[in-house]
Amino acid sequence: MVRLTVNGEHHELELDPRTTLLDALRDHLGLTGAKKGCDHGQCGACTVHVDGRRVLSCLALAVAQRGREIVTIEGLALGAHLHPMQLAFIECDALQCGFCTPGQIMSAVALLAEVDHRRELTDVAIRERMSGNLCRCGAYPNIVAAIRRVRT
Repeated sequence: MVRLTVNGEHHELELDPRTTLLDALRDHLGLTGAKKGCDHGQCGACTVHVDGRRVLSCLALAVAQRGREIVTIEGLALGAHLHPMQLAFIECDALQCGFCTPGQIMSAVALLAEVDHRRELTDVAIRERMSGNLCRCGAYPNIVAAIRRVRT
């Protein structure tokens, strides 16, 4: 039995010890926002937050997340109100097909939590910090704009 706290809710799951966090979220909890892209930790589509830090859920074992706070894209909004980063992605048209968008948003939120807000955050620095999240459609300029919008 594995006990996980996901989006503020406690869950007890009967899982194989080899089950990834991504598979536990998608297949056992029905939280399909985190996407299974490459399944090798190279695309970032599966990004979630664990204790406030971004994690590639396809590389993390679910059993290793006991006692940690997991937040997925489904838990980012505050009730019916979208998170500011979700709104910025919409307003800046920072998505096309939408497949990578949940991972991009989760990574962008974590990025802003990681940086010193007294220092300038250049577009180059944003691109570098987001380099683990791939967008096949090429919405990168608009993703940077969305992050800038929330940053200011």
